Amino acid sequence: MSNPSYTEAFEELQQIVSEIENGQISVDTLSEKVTRAATLIRICKEKLTATEDNVNEILAALDKNDEEESDIPDEEQTEFEDDENTEEG
Repeated sequence: MSNPSYTEAFEELQQIVSEIENGQISVDTLSEKVTRAATLIRICKEKLTATEDNVNEILAALDKNDEEESDIPDEEQTEFEDDENTEEG
Protein backbone atom coordinates (compact mmCIF):
# COMPACT_ATOMS: atom_id res chain seq x y z
CA MET A 1 0.00 0.00 0.00
CA SER A 2 1.51 3.35 -1.00
CA ASN A 3 1.73 6.21 1.42
CA PRO A 4 -1.34 8.44 1.43
CA SER A 5 -1.05 12.17 0.88
CA TYR A 6 -0.79 14.37 3.95
CA THR A 7 -4.45 15.31 3.66
CA GLU A 8 -5.57 11.69 3.30
CA ALA A 9 -3.43 10.59 6.27
CA PHE A 10 -4.65 13.47 8.43
CA GLU A 11 -8.31 12.80 7.59
CA GLU A 12 -7.95 9.08 8.33
CA LEU A 13 -6.21 9.93 11.60
CA GLN A 14 -9.05 12.27 12.54
CA GLN A 15 -11.55 9.51 11.79
CA ILE A 16 -9.70 7.04 14.03
CA VAL A 17 -9.48 9.58 16.85
CA SER A 18 -13.19 10.33 16.50
CA GLU A 19 -14.05 6.61 16.62
CA ILE A 20 -11.92 6.14 19.74
CA GLU A 21 -13.38 9.21 21.47
CA ASN A 22 -16.93 8.11 20.70
CA GLY A 23 -16.32 4.55 21.87
CA GLN A 24 -17.06 3.18 18.40
CA ILE A 25 -14.03 0.87 18.34
CA SER A 26 -14.19 -2.51 19.98
CA VAL A 27 -11.40 -3.67 22.24
CA ASP A 28 -10.62 -6.29 19.61
CA THR A 29 -9.74 -3.67 16.98
CA LEU A 30 -8.35 -0.97 19.27
CA SER A 31 -4.76 -2.17 19.00
CA GLU A 32 -5.01 -2.29 15.20
CA LYS A 33 -6.44 1.25 15.07
CA VAL A 34 -3.79 2.62 17.44
CA THR A 35 -1.07 1.02 15.32
CA ARG A 36 -2.58 2.54 12.18
CA ALA A 37 -2.83 5.94 13.91
CA ALA A 38 0.87 5.74 14.83
CA THR A 39 1.72 5.00 11.19
CA LEU A 40 -0.40 7.93 10.01
CA ILE A 41 1.25 10.26 12.53
CA ARG A 42 4.68 9.18 11.24
CA ILE A 43 3.58 9.81 7.64
CA CYS A 44 2.25 13.27 8.52
CA LYS A 45 5.43 14.19 10.41
CA GLU A 46 7.62 13.04 7.50
CA LYS A 47 5.61 15.05 5.01
CA LEU A 48 5.64 18.15 7.22
CA THR A 49 9.41 17.85 7.72
CA ALA A 50 9.99 17.43 3.99
CA THR A 51 7.80 20.44 3.24
CA GLU A 52 9.60 22.53 5.87
CA ASP A 53 12.98 21.56 4.39
CA ASN A 54 11.76 22.46 0.90
CA VAL A 55 10.44 25.85 2.04
CA ASN A 56 13.72 26.57 3.85
CA GLU A 57 15.68 25.74 0.68
CA ILE A 58 13.50 28.10 -1.34
CA LEU A 59 13.89 30.89 1.22
CA ALA A 60 17.67 30.35 1.33
CA ALA A 61 17.82 30.59 -2.46
CA LEU A 62 15.80 33.81 -2.37
CA ASP A 63 18.11 35.24 0.30
CA LYS A 64 21.12 34.29 -1.82
CA ASN A 65 19.61 36.06 -4.84
CA ASP A 66 18.95 39.15 -2.72
CA GLU A 67 22.55 39.14 -1.50
CA GLU A 68 23.87 38.79 -5.06
CA GLU A 69 21.75 41.73 -6.20
CA SER A 70 23.03 43.85 -3.32
CA ASP A 71 26.61 43.03 -4.40
CA ILE A 72 26.21 45.19 -7.54
CA PRO A 73 28.72 48.06 -7.27
CA ASP A 74 27.21 51.45 -6.44
CA GLU A 75 28.22 52.86 -9.86
CA GLU A 76 26.12 50.26 -11.65
CA GLN A 77 23.18 50.84 -9.34
CA THR A 78 23.41 54.60 -9.85
CA GLU A 79 23.66 54.14 -13.62
CA PHE A 80 20.60 51.87 -13.52
CA GLU A 81 18.69 54.39 -11.43
CA ASP A 82 19.70 57.18 -13.85
CA ASP A 83 18.34 55.11 -16.75
CA GLU A 84 15.04 54.70 -14.92
CA ASN A 85 14.82 58.43 -14.23
CA THR A 86 15.54 59.20 -17.91
CA GLU A 87 12.72 56.93 -19.01
CA GLU A 88 10.27 58.68 -16.68
CA GLY A 89 11.21 62.19 -17.87
